[in-house]
Parts: sequence; structure tokens; C-alpha cells
Amino acid sequence: MKVCIAEKPSVAREIAEVLGAKNKMKGYIEGNGYQVTWTFGHLCTLKEPHEYTPEWKRWSLSSLPMIPPRFGIKLIDSPSYVEQFQVIEKLMQNAEMVINCGDAGQEGELIQRWVMQKAGVTCPVYRLWISSLTEEAIREGFQKLKEQESFNKLYEAGLSRAIGDWLLGMNATRLYTLKYGQNRQVLSIGRVQTPTLALIVNRQNEIANFTPEPYWELKTVYRNTTFSSTKGKFTDKTEGENFLTVVKEEDFEVTDTSEKKGKEYPPRLFDLTSLQVECNKKFAFSAEDTLKLIQSLYEKKVTTYPRVDTTFLSDDIYPKVPNTLKGMTDYAELITPLLGKKLPKSKKVFDDTKVTDHHAIIPTGVRPINLSENERKVYDLVARRFVAAFYPDCQISTTTVLGKVGKVEFKVTGKQILEPGWRVVFGAEQKDPDAEPSEEEGILPEFVKGERGPHEPILGEKWTQAPKPYTEATLLRAMETAGKLVDNDELRDALKENGIGRPSTRAAIIETLFKRNYVRKEKKNLIATPTGMELIGTIQEELLKSAELTGLWEKKLRQIEKGTYEARTFLEELKQLVYQIVSNVFSDTSARTITIQEAVEEKSAAEKGKKKTKSKPKEKPVKEETAPAETKPICPMCRKGSILRGKTAYGCSEYKNGCSFRLDYATYGEGLSDAQLIDILNKR
Repeated sequence: MKVCIAEKPSVAREIAEVLGAKNKMKGYIEGNGYQVTWTFGHLCTLKEPHEYTPEWKRWSLSSLPMIPPRFGIKLIDSPSYVEQFQVIEKLMQNAEMVINCGDAGQEGELIQRWVMQKAGVTCPVYRLWISSLTEEAIREGFQKLKEQESFNKLYEAGLSRAIGDWLLGMNATRLYTLKYGQNRQVLSIGRVQTPTLALIVNRQNEIANFTPEPYWELKTVYRNTTFSSTKGKFTDKTEGENFLTVVKEEDFEVTDTSEKKGKEYPPRLFDLTSLQVECNKKFAFSAEDTLKLIQSLYEKKVTTYPRVDTTFLSDDIYPKVPNTLKGMTDYAELITPLLGKKLPKSKKVFDDTKVTDHHAIIPTGVRPINLSENERKVYDLVARRFVAAFYPDCQISTTTVLGKVGKVEFKVTGKQILEPGWRVVFGAEQKDPDAEPSEEEGILPEFVKGERGPHEPILGEKWTQAPKPYTEATLLRAMETAGKLVDNDELRDALKENGIGRPSTRAAIIETLFKRNYVRKEKKNLIATPTGMELIGTIQEELLKSAELTGLWEKKLRQIEKGTYEARTFLEELKQLVYQIVSNVFSDTSARTITIQEAVEEKSAAEKGKKKTKSKPKEKPVKEETAPAETKPICPMCRKGSILRGKTAYGCSEYKNGCSFRLDYATYGEGLSDAQLIDILNKR
């Protein structure tokens, strides 16, 4: 038998259907020479400190740093996970061939490799590598199975990431908790989490320390058009008033007019980060919400693989585009003009050099049905970007008018859309509320060089503005570019290699900051709590909190994936860093402590009315590396109810109101914890 192992039951069912495996067994589906089984995301994890040596069970400064001579993996301690692993192990030990059908990315490779290692696989192993779950993509993937060895570097990068996170997280978390945490709460430190928190804290400090300063701008209104002085801002009011006095004495004269035709290209296709940014701006979705929604659309076969960091398509997608467009019947009015003629093939869309494992997120051409309202919103964004990519460029005309009053020069610029091109795909879009105001005010009246007349000069007072707090959208961009403020798409692409975190993990990092009460949300703004502020203020090691330096680690992980950097070297560097951090904290003789603030801000209105009781500090920090408890698992179907445990299945608390969501014990196992249920729901 050929054994296929997918990352979740829903994907296993899709693969089994295409392969003709129909017989549902305990923990797998069998038929047509195949046995298709699954994990629930991570079945295995790196061992806990005490599993290397008993002395590491107790949290003690004297045991730091903890650096195992060799890392090992173990099954996650859950009856249902153990039961499913036993099924997998038995299938694999009798297999003639194993086909790794995990998600086609670094984490998916790591998840399945660990399970296969634990199961002791000895037969040949092949890799299914696909970008969508349509029947066509799955069939094509099985016709082009790849050798497992082709993905060894991908696995090495994933393993290096996991070990690096263990080394830094376990040691630094215990170190800072014991030294500064007052024995009341775990102070979690992470390789990506901490520099992300530092970005928010540093921005908050910039805002707190900002001193507004006045400046003045000289403008004049001529023929109902506002011209700005080319001298720019005046920091001295007297200087501005002197110029105002001069320009009041003479008429305004037009000295030059020019018109330049140009074009605006369609917006880039989406990678995961740009989709999360757009959804946060347009719908106020969190990064985590957007990831869940686009993952669901992928599993419903209507969009391609979502955890990507490229906005380009490979050349081999181009011949498939007409069929994809034809399948998008809900957008027939927009697509009809494109059919029956050769589609443009722009280098801004198709570029093999910008695509590695996966291409940008696009529709598959499968008609979307049974989508939730929020899924429909996300799908619409992806669909319209894709359609717009094959529309003509938007033709514009930029008019610049120069004028003067005496020797004081003025200027105004206007923009006119001559041919809307791709803009018709989006209709009348609302302006981004976070965008800076543009000087291009639209169509200007006709001006003739040499004309002159009366005008109304104004010296307007303005004040410099503090930087804005991060929103999830702007924080995602900052993580992508290691904290650098970049608007240019090409430059942003160049900086992605040094971004902190991966597109697939950034949402979880932000959620972790909320759960640990390092950050809270005020409307859309992200605000660091006193605990978060003091934690970053206490950390003296720049490598631990600098987005730029952490970005260099990310670059090395990508180089490991490409085979241009040694995993061994990366881990040795991290070990040296851990030694350095421990040494620095040990040498700190100050009596600093970190305020532990309870997460009262995040409580619901109902909870706010309850009487608060003070909890006593614990004598020792808890064993877990993550302090706060997980929230209750929310129903992914109605998004209102929570998950209940019934006689034969997990179900939704809103079942009386018509919600039919359920997870059978036979498939998923009885007795799952809330954390395990949340993990499974996230993977469905």
C-alpha cells in the first residue's frame, strides 16, 4: 500500500476522493491501493527541558543556560494524538511507499518529517507539492511527485528555526522571569515576539517624547485654485509674514504650464502580508482573522495556497489564466471584455525569478459557494486583484502650473484620469483613512502662460505631528521590512528577506502579544502595556529586541533553505548569543523589577461588573513557558458560540439557534483540551 499523510483530516478527505480511496477506517481512508491518513497539525514537538535532564525541571538561575547536547522530539501528550499516531505508525511500517502531503511550506515539512521520524519510516518517501486543493491540482501533483531528498534543506531550515526558538525562548524566558518577574508571572521572551514588541514600545516612546512644533505654510488662491509657495515650510513666523506682506502687493502671474501623460499599473497581486494589511484597513480584520479566512478559502478550493511571501506568478500559470477567468462566473461582467483576446503578460505579474515554492494568492476558478460573509469579503479582494492584473493600465494626465508674485514662486499640481483601465474593476473605492493627503487635487482649470490677476494669499499655521501608533496593518509592514518605513513595492521586496518572522507566523506572534498582556488594542491602535514597556526597557541585549538584527537571523534561515548557509553555524551563533544574554543578566546588580499588570482591559462588559479579588503571588513561576491560559475555542462556522463536549462529538453552543458545526470523537478523539481544540480548528 501507498500511505499518504496529510496535515489535517479535511485535506486528507480531498486527497482520498481524488485518489479513489472510499473506505473510511479508524484514523485513515483506504482504497485503490492507497491509505490516506492525517495529523492534527503538530503531533510532535521538541522535548521539554526536564526530559533532557531532571535538574532542569526546577526553574533555577543556576541551571542556565540550558543547552542539550542533542535535541530530541516527542509526541504531544494527548490521548487522541497518541491514538492517531499509533494508526500512522502501523500504516507506515507496512507501507511500500510514503507520500508526504503536508502543507507545502517550511512548517508543513517539519510537522510531517517529525511524525515520519517518530514512526521509524524505512520505505521510500515522496513529496506532494501543490498550490491549491482543486482536483486538477491534486491529480497533477501526484503525477509529478518529488523525491523527499529534494526538500532536505527546507526541513533543515524548519528544524533550525524550531531549535533556535527553543534555545532562546526557554533560556531567556526563565532568565527574565526569575531575575525580574517578582515570581508572579512568566515573562515570555521570544526570537520574533520580543523584537516585535520592541517595535510597538519604541513607537510608543517616540509618541510620548514628541514635542509638537509650529510651522507656517504660504499659499495663495488664484481663480479658485490653491497654489503653494515653493519655499516650503517656514519655521519662523516672522519670515513667513514678511513673504506674506510682499505677495499682497502684486498680482499673481502664471509663468508656466505643462502637461505630462503617464500610466498607473494595476495593484500587485496579494501575498499573505499584503492581504492581511488590506483586510485590516478595509474591514478591521486582525491578521489572525484574515489568515483563518484565507486558509478556509484555500481548503474550500476557491483560492490558492495562502502562506506565501511573493506577489508574482510563475510563467507556467499564464496558459491557465483564461480557464480560471471563465470559472469566475460571479464576475462575468468584468471578465467578458478579457475573453476571446490575448491576455497581457506583464513582468509585474509573471516573473519566475520572483517565485520560489509558491506563487501569489489567486482564485482557482472554482465557483465560491457556501461562503460566510467575511470569507466573501476576502475572496472578493483576491478575485478583483486577479482580474485587474489583466486590464489595461490606467492612463493619467498630470498638469503642473507654476506662478509667481514678484519673486515669490508658487506651484500647483493636478491629476486627471484619461482612461480608467483597471480602475473599473474596483469601482468607486473609498479612500484609505490612514493615507496621507495628496497635493494632487484633481482636474485644474485651464491656465495660460502670462495671465495675471488678483489673488488671496494666506499664511497658515500648522503643527508637526507625532508618529501614529501601530495598527496591525502597519505593524505587519514593519515586521516585513524589519522596522523600516518603505512605501515603494520594489524596495519592500528587497527588504523582505530580512523581515522578522514568516508570513505564516506573524499573525500568531501578534496574537501572542495580546494573550500575554504585553499589548492591548485601542480601536485599531496597538498600545504596549506597562508590563510590555518595562520588559523591553529591562532587556539590554540589542540582538534580543532589535528588528533589524533579528531580520538578519531570518535571512540566514532563508539561506539555510536555499543551501547557501549551514544550519550548524546558525545554531552555534544562537548558542553563543544565549551564553552572552545569561552572562549579561547575571552581571546586572540593579534591583529592577517588572510591573505585572493583570489583563483587566480586555474583559467583557459583563465581567467588568464582577467584584475583583486579589490573587496571592505564587512562590514559584509556573512550569509552562506561556503564562496566560488559552481562551475558549470559538465555533468557526457561526463565530458566535463556543465549542461544547457532547456524547459523541464536539459541537457549537449555538446549536439551538441552527448552528450545525460538529467534530466527531471517532475522527478527532475524545478528551481534547481547549488548546488542542483551538489548534485543530485553526488547521481545518
